[in-house]
Amino acid sequence: MSHPTQPQYGAPHPAPSAPAQPARNGLGTAGLVLGILGVIFAIIPLLFWLGGILALLGLILGAVGMGRAKRGAATNKGVAIAGTVLGLIGLILSIVIGVMTAMAVDKAVDDINKELSKTAPKAPAGGDKGSAAAGDAGGTEGTAPAEVLAADDTIIYDDDLKITVSAAKSFEPSEYAVGHEEGNKGYKVTVTVENGSKAKFNADTVLLEARAGKDGVAAEQIFDEGVDGATGTVAPGQKATGTYAFSVPTDAKTLIVEVTPGFEHEAQQWELKF
Repeated sequence: MSHPTQPQYGAPHPAPSAPAQPARNGLGTAGLVLGILGVIFAIIPLLFWLGGILALLGLILGAVGMGRAKRGAATNKGVAIAGTVLGLIGLILSIVIGVMTAMAVDKAVDDINKELSKTAPKAPAGGDKGSAAAGDAGGTEGTAPAEVLAADDTIIYDDDLKITVSAAKSFEPSEYAVGHEEGNKGYKVTVTVENGSKAKFNADTVLLEARAGKDGVAAEQIFDEGVDGATGTVAPGQKATGTYAFSVPTDAKTLIVEVTPGFEHEAQQWELKF
């Protein structure tokens, strides 16, 4: 006699699988972006340092992203590799561009120094203190000029620009004069610019400053009728003459006039006695 089959209860069911973890692709992607930016900035001369920093970060993040992809935590292994490679390239480029920039700056500084050395003063010519131009009696080739020249002395620069300052003469400012102080006495000097170089010279760049007396009190420049400084372009072989006036204390016996021909020429002083 057969028995009916009883239904089986409590049969085991397969356990549900754990939810998949999201891929951690952020570092690989960041490494790629930083690597690209690092290469771009590395080839810009003044921003190579920024490119080096970005490239280094891209290299590090790309390497970490590659490690994650190797462990299966990330799925963008190719992106991470690209970021690592670009980071390395950017780092190398930043170093190369940095060295090239430093060399270029150093060369530019040397060129500027050479240009400035060309416009250094030669020995002064003329005057009554025994000063002489290079090659004249009493002077030697390359002799440095006196610290303070006398009236009518001429300073000759290495580019053969010549500046001469005359003796100071009394000057009576008009009622419309600017810069003259009440109680002071006016003096004027004549400055001659002779361009012995092969290039044009802009006389507008000639600047004068003055100090008066043993205490070196600043002597203000007087702007008035009949006082016209040297202006305009001086062609090679030509001269330009300008007159300048200063307001000087009445008890002063000397006037120190400093002439700066321009940015490329050193200033020189003349001591003018009354």
